[in-house]
Amino acid sequence: MTARKSPKKSPVRRTRPTAPTAAPVTGFPLGTTGKVHPPIGLGLWAMGRWTREDETRTRAALERALEREVPWFDTAEVYGTGRSERLLGDALLRTPPKVPPFVTTKVSWEHLRAAQVRASLTGSLQRLSRPSVDVYLVHAPDPKVPLAETMAALEHLWREGKTAALGVSNFSVEQLEEARAALREAPLVVNQVQYNLLTRADGDAVLEYCRSHGIVVEAYTPLGRGLLAGRYLDRKGPPPEVRRFARDLFDRDRFDDVRARARALRDLATEAKVPMASLALHWLHARGAAPVFGASSAEQVDAILAAWAVRPDEATLARADEITRGALD
Repeated sequence: MTARKSPKKSPVRRTRPTAPTAAPVTGFPLGTTGKVHPPIGLGLWAMGRWTREDETRTRAALERALEREVPWFDTAEVYGTGRSERLLGDALLRTPPKVPPFVTTKVSWEHLRAAQVRASLTGSLQRLSRPSVDVYLVHAPDPKVPLAETMAALEHLWREGKTAALGVSNFSVEQLEEARAALREAPLVVNQVQYNLLTRADGDAVLEYCRSHGIVVEAYTPLGRGLLAGRYLDRKGPPPEVRRFARDLFDRDRFDDVRARARALRDLATEAKVPMASLALHWLHARGAAPVFGASSAEQVDAILAAWAVRPDEATLARADEITRGALD
């Protein structure tokens, strides 16, 4: 593999950051449904996985998120082979929040035939102990199954009230076009994709399309597997299990350049007097994307919500955008 060259430095006009402000609480219009998509949420992909100790920590993270009134929880039937949905459903029954949260789940890419879609949602609702979800998403497309078949099955479930809205995940612009064309009545209101300050090329193109068609972009890995919160910047790189899940960021030929950008963002955050994660989360919100963050402990939930609680000024967010486009000076 050929090593990637570091981008050339370009002169940038610096603007002194102003004091950070309280975070905006506004969400995003959910297509033509008249509903609002929450601005931030907790993704539960780690629940029901790995060791008993891992699960204990992630359950504590879920409990803390409920305690802190996180407005949106995202799960899927493949997370822990259904265990993530069950743990969320149990937690919501045990300690119901004052305001019912926005709940999204996904049908696996292995279950996209019409009969499978219906069976998958039935199973998800049973595990969640809910009559319906706010958005039901296709987790990823399967080239062997026509999108028209999958979307028609989803639309039937929408008509029956088992999901309030329909969405997809990991869809390109071309796949979004095909999915929308297959729907007769229900609008497509969500596309969940990997998108953050360091992994943005594909997301930028998808975001432009979604903006013009009333589709909310849900951004997973908003903190770049911890890089955008300051992890792995001064010591050795990530462990093998992290590299496996984020090869684009931690590819050995690219990591020095990625880490240099992240360090520049950390310096910017220090200058602006905000947590580093604030830059990442509010850059997404300013672009019209809703970050869905992961957390494996109650302390991580608190730290991310603390970062969300302050908003860097526009000049600081613009500088963060420039840094990740190649201006590392």
